[in-house]
Amino acid sequence: MKKLLLLLFTVFCVSFNAHAQTSVSPLLGHESQIESIIKGMTLEEKIAMLHGKNMFSSEGIPRLGIADVEYADGPFGIREEMEPHSWNSAHLTTDSATFFPTGSALAATWSTEWAYAYGKGMSREARLRGKDMILGPAINIQRIPTGGRTYEYLSEDPLLSGMLAVAYTKGSQDDGTAVCLKHYALNNQEDYRGFVDVRISDRSMHEIYLRPFEMAVREGDAWGVMAAYNKVNGRWCSENKHLLTTVLRQQWGFPGMVISDWGGVHSTVDAVTSGMNVEMPGSRYMGQALLDSVKAGKVSENVINQRVREILRVRLTVKPIDKAEANSKPVGNAEEMATALEVARRSIVLLKNEQLLPIDTKRVRNIAIIGENAETKMALGGVGAGVKTRCEITPLEGLKQILGNSVNLTYARGYKSFGRDSRNRRQDPIQKADPQLIDEAVRVAQAADIVIFFAGDNREVETEGSDRKTITLPSGQDELAEALAKANQKMITVIVAGGPVDVNTVSRVSGALMVSWFNGSMGGQALAEVLTGRISPSGKLPMTWPKRLEDVPAYATGTYPQNMENNQQGDIFVDLTRNRSNERRQQLIANYAEEDLVGYRWYDQKKVDVAYPFGYGLSYAKFQYSDLQMKSAGKDLEVSFMLTNRSAIDAEEVAQVYVSRLQSSISRPVKELKGFQRVALKGGERQRVVIKLRRADLCHWDEAAQDWKLEPGKIKIQVGGSSDNLPLNREAKL
Repeated sequence: MKKLLLLLFTVFCVSFNAHAQTSVSPLLGHESQIESIIKGMTLEEKIAMLHGKNMFSSEGIPRLGIADVEYADGPFGIREEMEPHSWNSAHLTTDSATFFPTGSALAATWSTEWAYAYGKGMSREARLRGKDMILGPAINIQRIPTGGRTYEYLSEDPLLSGMLAVAYTKGSQDDGTAVCLKHYALNNQEDYRGFVDVRISDRSMHEIYLRPFEMAVREGDAWGVMAAYNKVNGRWCSENKHLLTTVLRQQWGFPGMVISDWGGVHSTVDAVTSGMNVEMPGSRYMGQALLDSVKAGKVSENVINQRVREILRVRLTVKPIDKAEANSKPVGNAEEMATALEVARRSIVLLKNEQLLPIDTKRVRNIAIIGENAETKMALGGVGAGVKTRCEITPLEGLKQILGNSVNLTYARGYKSFGRDSRNRRQDPIQKADPQLIDEAVRVAQAADIVIFFAGDNREVETEGSDRKTITLPSGQDELAEALAKANQKMITVIVAGGPVDVNTVSRVSGALMVSWFNGSMGGQALAEVLTGRISPSGKLPMTWPKRLEDVPAYATGTYPQNMENNQQGDIFVDLTRNRSNERRQQLIANYAEEDLVGYRWYDQKKVDVAYPFGYGLSYAKFQYSDLQMKSAGKDLEVSFMLTNRSAIDAEEVAQVYVSRLQSSISRPVKELKGFQRVALKGGERQRVVIKLRRADLCHWDEAAQDWKLEPGKIKIQVGGSSDNLPLNREAKL
């Protein structure tokens, strides 16, 4: 029997102890000045601050020389400048930006270090563009793989999402730009997001869906939060007093400002009294209607003063950029491109390798590059934020740069990417393969030493405002993959996508399988470096890739998708951009019946096979885990083990620590991620890795106490390279 390690922990995790902010927020350093400012303001000036001035700014106090608040759209790159009151481009020549790898790619790095650098890079570019607040990071849990914004979000796991959100937040705000965490809260689908009511238990909400937001607020000191479109337990997020006041401001101590998602406010009195600071982008509810409500005595001016105070805390903390300086210097510079490259390098996930990778250019002289995704740019497309970038290296361009003239590259399109027709209508992505394109691709494949097939989605398939209806590869890619495999048995498939796709066919017919995500301005270079062995792949899946869509918990429980009567369609944001009414009378219910069993938690509990598990990712190196030890470290638990690189290849590994409850009076998942660390080892190097399991992360949410508590009992610590490969384990007692 394994030795039982006795550890002493206090049973209660009191909120303002175990989960408290470690320092006083700089937002609170201007209180006396703010009080003086508010006393000198007219009611009209106060109301003017509580709604949009134009599409991406809200009013300051011109008479007092207090600047407007300028918002930067996009969590993965600063959006181009728009006309003041429309969604049309301003057509500037100085508003390009770095296209950083999207959220799921950042999460695949499992690196807080590079999440911090990512946030800093975003801030540096926001400052050059005259922005005060970045509308990001986007940190909702990936409940469904088909979600239209799964590519923007980080992970299905709250700890991974939260740790990266904290780092991104600190990186941005340390550099001087406020973040705006979004979308608060439970905005886990795009279909019907503007009128769906999420129903969930308080415990599951806090432990899974709110946890990344709580971490970013309490540990990252986030200065801004965006209220989501949907309802939660019967109330719109923009007027949900439980979320905006009880949880955000009272339980978490948030001193900053809350803005609405664009068009997401539904009331005047309820919104402002529940904690909403700024209605964006217009003034339908928090303009004249709010002024009238105050004058009629329906809203106290004290409430208005508090909302203004919260805005001024951010405004006086973030140094405004003179409008004459904004967009006067080039953006997308070397330092930010270098950060985008480093993130992209660490995000690429190797799923399968039957000795095809890395490509040996001494033996391989002719490479067939098949698939439109080899040359498709992903900075723009679909609905929502994109990036007008000065540079985006495609996979085909990256391979040409790395290989030069040493290898002959022949390209064939292979399929027609999903997009829009001549009337700008979205096509159905599930189309039959094009026989002529297949024939051309097969001829190219037959003449090559090796085939690299670029499959996956694009930014039209995965887009804000609507969810994918399937994870089947679009444009007949499975049929094409089978034809290519018959033509050439040495085939590498690269999946370019923001979220999971059905890889059953391509995994079966390919000798190697890799995921390269929507990987930013430098993504093509990073991919070429990994394919050719200049860098060993080190990304790990931040979400489970299911075998079948019906195995996903939300689908398996029948709670998604919902059906709208009378074929009502539309989206609140899309309708706003097209000047159409977004009023919908029917209320849809999204019952989160799986509760806390999201992602790998569900597949573990239900013993469901998956295509590739959470945390999975291969390397060209071989790593060995050994000598697991544990000890108490104050209020936390310190786990250490030896990690050995048993190869001659320099590489990085993401070590993961999971905890199972062997004794519990409440329902628990089979195991949960409780710690991780990215480790760089040279060939043959051996290192003791230390990972701290924080007391706060071992607690559960007690609904009766409305607080975090640590339940005593036996636990099992498991350590390894993915959620299904945990060679080390040891028991402990809390």
